[in-house]
Amino acid sequence: MDDADDLDDPADADDADDAADLSWETLDSAVDYACPGFDVRRDEVRFPDGETDGFHYVDEPPAVVVLPLTPDGDVVVIDEWRQAVGRVNRGIPAGTMEPEDGDEEAGIERAAARELAEETGYEADSFERLTTVEPTNGMANAVHHHVLATGCEPTAERELDHNESISVATVPYDDLLAAVVDDGLRDGRAVTAVLWYELLRR
Repeated sequence: MDDADDLDDPADADDADDAADLSWETLDSAVDYACPGFDVRRDEVRFPDGETDGFHYVDEPPAVVVLPLTPDGDVVVIDEWRQAVGRVNRGIPAGTMEPEDGDEEAGIERAAARELAEETGYEADSFERLTTVEPTNGMANAVHHHVLATGCEPTAERELDHNESISVATVPYDDLLAAVVDDGLRDGRAVTAVLWYELLRR
């Protein structure tokens, strides 16, 4: 081994220094407002220059986002009313991980199988994680685990929550990809899943 391999990369040290210079110190934290699905939390923070202030953000559990493919390669999609934007939104199954799911890959797969079955009535032969993202980390601590589900068949019973208005359809994958490109698909979770699948698997 070359002696140079034993030396730390100066760039790594610079990155660590930059992170330390930019980091905020959390002095206190409390929930200002709680509702089903998420809380609004306020942290009292100290900035790098020593000033202090409050910072509000959405505090929510990790979630799974499922890209379900049938044996023919079609995508199982959902059309769901989204009150925040006032319209029906095309997307893919997604939902919050529960404490009993556990963590790591096994927990992600359990949550993905549950959300797929409950929202669409489909079950998959196999699951594979595509990526994990923080979609809105300027205002929320949300973590989304994107999962590919293959061999999906309509063999389960749907179990929608009382506040879910969802219809289910299947579309050719290429049509869904085209909707990403021409802005026809607006759901950010679905867009992320399709693009990762396109990059990694196609």
